[in-house]
Parts: sequence; structure tokens; C-alpha cells
Amino acid sequence: MKTGIAQKFNAVVEKQFPERRVFLRSDTETRFIRLSPTAQLTAVLGGTTFVAWTIIATAVLLMDFIGSGSVREQARREQAAYETRLNALSTERDRRAEEAAAAQDRFNVALAEVSAMQSALLASEDRRRELETGIDVIQSTLRNTIAERDAARAQVETYMAELEDSTGSTRTEAGRVKDIENTLDFLTAALESTAGQRDEIAGTAAEAQTMIDDLILDARLEAERNDRIFEQLEEAVAVSLSPLDQMFRNAGLPPDQIIETIRQGYSGQGGPLTPLSFSTRGEPADPDSLRANAILSEMDRVNLYRIAAQKLPFDIPIKSAFRYTSGFGPRWGRMHNGTDFAGAYGTPIRTTGDGVVIHAGWQSGYGRLVKIRHEFGIETRYAHMSRITVEVGQRVSRGDQIGAMGNSGRSTGTHLHYEIRVNGKPTNPMTYIRAARDVF
Repeated sequence: MKTGIAQKFNAVVEKQFPERRVFLRSDTETRFIRLSPTAQLTAVLGGTTFVAWTIIATAVLLMDFIGSGSVREQARREQAAYETRLNALSTERDRRAEEAAAAQDRFNVALAEVSAMQSALLASEDRRRELETGIDVIQSTLRNTIAERDAARAQVETYMAELEDSTGSTRTEAGRVKDIENTLDFLTAALESTAGQRDEIAGTAAEAQTMIDDLILDARLEAERNDRIFEQLEEAVAVSLSPLDQMFRNAGLPPDQIIETIRQGYSGQGGPLTPLSFSTRGEPADPDSLRANAILSEMDRVNLYRIAAQKLPFDIPIKSAFRYTSGFGPRWGRMHNGTDFAGAYGTPIRTTGDGVVIHAGWQSGYGRLVKIRHEFGIETRYAHMSRITVEVGQRVSRGDQIGAMGNSGRSTGTHLHYEIRVNGKPTNPMTYIRAARDVF
């Protein structure tokens, strides 16, 4: 049966491709090449297969070229959008910084006004107390004078009664009358002088009361002005403190513990933020002093927050154009402990916070690697660099260049691998970058 099928197949092939002979003629002889039906069929199938393969390969290459062009165009669009967003964030950060500086200036001016007003208020209080003391002395003198006048009148009446009842005097009646008249003249003059002094004292007391009323009015106006200044200061402090406090909470850091640690490291006192202390002569502190000290305490907290923020990695390590290529989390079946920033070869890499360089060299997998130790057990890592510009033990500040972007170590292209570790445990760097986005 197989033989019959083969014969039929050969018959069909011979019908479609009959045997041909190709003659090759030269000057001396003539040769020919016999092309059997099977050879012709093989040649046709081979040629068809080659043409089909050529068409398919061309189509695949064309589709790949079109697809790669679309990917590049999309990448360019994404890069342009990200650069626009980055510029907007940079503008917003600058605006926030200007607002914070303006708030600090307003606070300094208001603090100077508060000090001047407190001094004026204390001087007014001293004058008021001196006037009250003088009025008390004058009133006491007036009461004594009135009492002496009444005693003199009573004595005159007594003398007159004695003169009327006396009969054994050696003086004449005219002499007694003259003595009485002299006595009455003296008493009348004394009473008139006492009445004048009383009227003068009453006028002085009225003037003193008017001055006291004026001082009370001035004190009330001063208190209202102080209250408005305090309200502005409290608002400025709240505007500065709230974003900083929220930034630390968003990063998962305990603000109270951070503040206490910074305060222990910066425990010196003195200068403009020392609590206000006024002489109270043994009396409780007035509300304005308590309020001013509360504002100064909040301003001290703002300064401590800013010191802590400078020491922690609340910044982005790349300031030039870049794009995110890989985030924190599982990737290709393994854990990716950082965030990747792709950019041009040699792009400057900058530290994200104050710290000390504890590693600057080659490490397997990381390539050229820089490790920086910050406060509170936090460490940042910058990997795959093309060159390193810092040394072990060197102190760096936020924004200092520590190297350049490259492709060293286990890397598929030019990029920066950026890590943040807290007490040795990897943490998502974007948590810190996003937390500081509306502050710096």
C-alpha cells in the first residue's frame, strides 16, 4: 500500500515537474544536468520557505521597530510630565521656605514689640503704685489735720466756758476779752490754713485719680494690642509647627522622642528664645508673660524640629532630570530593598541628610557604594555609582555631592539604587520623600 501511495505521489510530481535537462556547452564539449521531478520540487519548496521566512522576519522587525518607537515616545512623555511635576514641587518648596522665613521675621519683630510693651507696662505699673502710695499719705495727713482742727475747736469752747465761769481773775474784763479775741483770731487763722491745705490735698487727689484712670485706660489698650500680637504670633507658630509635626508622623517617627533627643544634644540656654522673666515682687506671673513663654516654647519646638529634619533623610538624592524605574518591594521573586532613579551617566548624587560616611567603596552586588549614618539609627545607601567623591569618616550635610550616577555592580543600566535602613531594617525611601514634599 505504501508503494502504491509513493507511485501516485511520484506521478503527480512528474506531472507538475517533468524531468528537465540543462545543457552546458563549451568550446570543446557539451554537458547537461538532469533535473529530476523530486529535485525540482525540493528547490521550489526551499525557495518558498526562504521567501516566507524573509517576509515573516521583516514583519517582526518592522513591528518591533514601531513598538520601540512608541515606548520611547511614551517614555519621553512620562519624563516631560515628571519634570513638570518636579519643577512644580520645587517651586512649592521654595514658596514654603519663603513663608517660613517671613513667619520667622514676623515673629522676631513681634517679639521685640512685646519686650518694649512689657517694659512700658512695668513702668506704668510702678508709677501707678507710687501715686497710690502718695494718695494714701495725703489722705492720712488730711484726716490728722481735721482731727487736730476739731480738737482745737473743742479746746476753744472749753476756754470760753472757763472764762465765763471764772471770777477770781486779776485781769480786767477788757483784758479777758482781748485774750479771747486773740485766741479766736489764732484759731480762725489756723482753721483757714487747714481748710486751704485740705482743698489743696483734695485737688491733688483728684488729679491723681485722673492720672490713675488714664493709666488704666492705657494699660487696657496695651493689653488689647498685646493680645492681637500674641494671636498673630500663635498663628505663625502653628503654621510653622503643624507641617513639621505631620512630616515626622508620616515618616513613622515619634515626634516627642525625636524632640527630646535633639533637646538633650542642644541643651545650652540663652539668646532670644530664653523664657521671659519679669520682676513680679512675689506675685504670680501675669497672663501675658505666661502666653509669651508658651509661644517661645513652641518656637523652640519648631527649631528642634528643623534641626532633627536636617539630620534625617527628608530629601531626594537626585536634583537633575530622572525617572523612577523600580520601587520598594518584591521584584522578580526577590525583595528590592530600595528605590531606583534612572538618569544620565555622571548625574550628581547628593546626600539626603546630615551624617557621617561609614562606607565608600566597592561592595558585591551594589558596585560602588556609599553608606551614610544619620541620627536615630537611620542609614542611607547610594549604589551603582560611576565614581565616589567622599571618604570614610567624612561628615556631610544635606545636599552635598557624594558621587555620580553609573552602572557598576549588578545593574542593567545607568541608575541610582537608593536605600533607607532604620536600625538595620530596610524601609521604603518614598515614605520619607513624600513626608517632606510639602515642607521643604
